[in-house]
Amino acid sequence: MQAMKEQPRLMAETGTSYETILKDIFRRLEPHAKSGRTLTESTDLNRDLNLDSLAVMELMFELEDRFNISVPMNLLPEVSTIGDLAKLVQRIEARRR
Repeated sequence: MQAMKEQPRLMAETGTSYETILKDIFRRLEPHAKSGRTLTESTDLNRDLNLDSLAVMELMFELEDRFNISVPMNLLPEVSTIGDLAKLVQRIEARRR
């Protein structure tokens, strides 16, 4: 039972934390936020930030470079919010280690 409790902590120590990834994404998307809008995990990339597919791809390239990952194109349809994107980056980054 003790080993199960320690496993998530070990993963956090070897990979980038969700919070770190989220902060990086917030920083990159801040210029796209409408005046007075606070970015949250539930902010929709298309609906709330008006990011088109090209802008999302550019963001993905930036995140791939930043976290030294490669995001498979077939996983992009599961990303609609900032939180979805952060979880995807964390999952791929964790697998790389």
